[in-house]
Amino acid sequence: MAETAAETAETQVDGRRAARAERAAARLAKQIGAFAKAHGGAEGQVAYLGQMGARIVLVGEDGGWGDLVAPSYEIAESAARKSGITLHESFDGEFAAKVHTGPYEWTRMAGIQVGGPSNKV
Repeated sequence: MAETAAETAETQVDGRRAARAERAAARLAKQIGAFAKAHGGAEGQVAYLGQMGARIVLVGEDGGWGDLVAPSYEIAESAARKSGITLHESFDGEFAAKVHTGPYEWTRMAGIQVGGPSNKV
């Protein structure tokens, strides 16, 4: 049986959404790869942010860290797979212990507290 005009339009929209998601995953994978290259390799963890999407936390082999936000959890996982990094279920244990923080991070975290030091290093 032939598709109706509405079914054809819906199929086209789904195709565009899939293509957009694929491009977003490819862009994120490229950024993850650049981070990994700059830090001697990397591992990551994906955290759901609700309607905002998902956060990809990256930890380099040298202890450097960073994060990216993806429009969805599925796109974040796809980007991580494409980049080839190891994904962890949670941000704890040995994985979290790899993070190295410096004076900037400590003053920034403390500066958030009422009466904490300013965010100047």
